[in-house]
Amino acid sequence: MGSEIARVGIIGAGQMGKGIAQVCAASGYTVALNDISDQRLAEAVADIDSTLQRQQERGQIDAAVRSAIVGRIGTSSSYDAFSDCDIVIEAASENEELKRKIFNQLCPVLRKDAIIASNTSSISITRLAASTDRPELFIGIHFMNPVPRMQLVELIRGIVTEDDTFEKSRSFIANLGKTITVSEDFPAFIVNRILLPMINEAIYTLYEGVGSVDSIDTAMRLGANHPMGPLQLADFIGLDTCLSVMQVLHEGLADSKYRPCPLLVKYVEAGWLGRKTQRGFYDYRSGAPVPTR
Repeated sequence: MGSEIARVGIIGAGQMGKGIAQVCAASGYTVALNDISDQRLAEAVADIDSTLQRQQERGQIDAAVRSAIVGRIGTSSSYDAFSDCDIVIEAASENEELKRKIFNQLCPVLRKDAIIASNTSSISITRLAASTDRPELFIGIHFMNPVPRMQLVELIRGIVTEDDTFEKSRSFIANLGKTITVSEDFPAFIVNRILLPMINEAIYTLYEGVGSVDSIDTAMRLGANHPMGPLQLADFIGLDTCLSVMQVLHEGLADSKYRPCPLLVKYVEAGWLGRKTQRGFYDYRSGAPVPTR
């Protein structure tokens, strides 16, 4: 295996994928960003450039640095772009069947020594690794959202993950200027094992009529000093992602305390997924968030 990571592949140009692409490019890595949609790829690069433009306007970077960062990001709707990558990070939707399908198509184009990482926030790394041709070169690298601003990255080994894979991944994350926390491979790892049941409990509190959206979020913002209320945070994460994580916890640990709130299920079934669909626990269509309950 090569001594270090230089070229990074990223699958998925959504909120997480484009954030990972930005921090990797800003740290000097050459990035190949992939998505099934060319339009989404173009929008992702434009969004990254807009973010960098704001940093430039604040005097945090200059025009040359901004241009260099964007210049390190190449895009492709084909996995062939990953043929010379040292590591490929999958940042697709939190859906195990989809991730398995991606790995099945990805493995044949990769170098035999290339590491595969998943940005999954809850799914078993051991199980995902088993669906590839290189479980010893597979690892969980869970970035927090929004990636450029959040300091933490969870690193999760599967049962078969080799020490060399772990150490290379650890060095790679350190080079991004992030802080690493190591989690064992249990459902939802550390952050979401604690965070998502709290969000689910806030939704139960709303569902049972204990408080309104505004009163619950105000209570946790001012009473627990959280930067944003749990329902506002759920909208930011995406209610479909919240539901997926709760389902993984409920199925993986078989404990009724992880049962997804029926109201969360109903919102997802309605297509009210939070900010990305303009409606969730808040309605964002007018510009200013308005509680929906």
